[in-house]
Amino acid sequence: MGFSIPEPFCWDASFQVFYTNLDDEHKALFKAVFDCAKAPSNAGALKNLCDVTGNHFADEEGMMKAAKYGDFAGHKKAHDDFLGKIRGLGCPLSDGTIHYAKDWLVNHIKGTDHKYKGKL
Repeated sequence: MGFSIPEPFCWDASFQVFYTNLDDEHKALFKAVFDCAKAPSNAGALKNLCDVTGNHFADEEGMMKAAKYGDFAGHKKAHDDFLGKIRGLGCPLSDGTIHYAKDWLVNHIKGTDHKYKGKL
């Protein structure tokens, strides 16, 4: 179920939402998850993932509020749930946790973020 995780794990044009700032932030999220996968014992990589994710979610939610985006509450809940989960993690990260982060990011962008294309 859902979208396939790209291998190698990196952003490509199929993830484009056509808002330059959000596309750039999505690229940074891919890199942050990739860095955690590359060094699952690196607490700095995990902290960076949490920081990049929190900043991106704040930007995206700000754009949604300004546009009075209809599914803001559901979208924010998905953000809050994911951020809560990754902020609660410790190192080393398990393979299952890395897979979860990759899968969540891919499916959230393609399945949820793509719904706001042209509406923000």
